[in-house]
Amino acid sequence: MKKNRLGWTVAGTGIAGVLATVVAIWQPWHSVLSADATDSRLVAEGRAVYAARCASCHGEELEGQPNWRERMPNGRLPAPPHDAGGHSWHHSDRQLFTITKNGVAGVVPGYQSDMPAFKDVLSDRQIWAVLAYIKSRWPEQIRERQQQLNRVAK
Repeated sequence: MKKNRLGWTVAGTGIAGVLATVVAIWQPWHSVLSADATDSRLVAEGRAVYAARCASCHGEELEGQPNWRERMPNGRLPAPPHDAGGHSWHHSDRQLFTITKNGVAGVVPGYQSDMPAFKDVLSDRQIWAVLAYIKSRWPEQIRERQQQLNRVAK
């Protein structure tokens, strides 16, 4: 059997490489790379995070603040709804993730918003979970339309 410099067999090195790849790909407990509204555990986690961190502005039922399209005296817009009546579903998952993580100014430099950046408050997994929860509340036809944006955004 042929061995490399470290004494590993060529076959052993190949198996170790395959195992490392499998572990890197399959780590649902460490990272989530999408807002999967069909993942019941992710949605449940997102519901809890949303209630703790988002509902105070965006509403317990994702309804947003009143008159969310009209500027407040400080010139900023109220928190928009995340239900089907809002515009969240007009954005790809990646855009929604970036806005949540970095704030609106992270996407539109100089934009003034009361929406804070959550990068120092929520983990990436928690952000994806919140987005999964929000999406789980949309009607199927809205989810399908938003999924088209995700396909284009990749």
